[in-house]
Amino acid sequence: MLIVNADDWGRDAVNTDRTLLCFERKRISSVSAMVFMQDSERAAGIARDRAIDTGLHLNFTAPFTAPGVALSLQRDLSHVCRFLLGSKFSPQLFNPLLRTAFARLVEAQMAEFERLYGNPPARIDGHHHMHLAANILRAGLLPVRCIVRRNFTFFADEKWWLNRFFRRMQDFGLARRYKIADAFFALPSPHRRDSMRRIVDLAADKNVELEVHPGVEEEMQYLLGVHFAALLHAVPLASGHLHASVAMRKGIQLHAASR
Repeated sequence: MLIVNADDWGRDAVNTDRTLLCFERKRISSVSAMVFMQDSERAAGIARDRAIDTGLHLNFTAPFTAPGVALSLQRDLSHVCRFLLGSKFSPQLFNPLLRTAFARLVEAQMAEFERLYGNPPARIDGHHHMHLAANILRAGLLPVRCIVRRNFTFFADEKWWLNRFFRRMQDFGLARRYKIADAFFALPSPHRRDSMRRIVDLAADKNVELEVHPGVEEEMQYLLGVHFAALLHAVPLASGHLHASVAMRKGIQLHAASR
């Protein structure tokens, strides 16, 4: 099945409203929610009312925009953000000086998600994919056996074999501790939209997650357009965020990882 997951739910009203429109048109399966953001409270209410499958979109790289966020948490975010965005290699490096700051940020965001949605998150991914940073994984900050977003998947002609091998090895480690999809892709850029057919073909017999951002005008228009609608006739769109090994073994669909 094809899981179309919209990131940045609750980041602001634009992201929430555009994502909701895609959900109503049955163009997305699930959402990943940001907490401590401008529209987090309203977005949570909508998700609960509409039974939208919602996971936690951990944030370490964008300022918290909700009123009343503790200054200590804002400082932790500032320090972590400066480190992670310092170079492209920073996420792969473990910084012992930021061990406590990372832990506090994860704990606070998980607690806020539970307050807003009524349940702890059963599914976790990250803004800018930073949930796979060394300070997160090596410290074991994510709940064991929860659904965690894997590395990006690339076809053989898209990345050097060593790059793909490294990603597979990291995903192998993830799969030993967490539940992951069979493959994960970002929505291809306009000049590479022919790649969508390859992604859909892969989803014919695998559990494939597609990351989208309806808050970006161009992506929303594509999701609501005729080309994407035609592709969805070729493969079932998941009704929620599935986990392949469970769904295929039992022959069922798993609904609402978190409501």
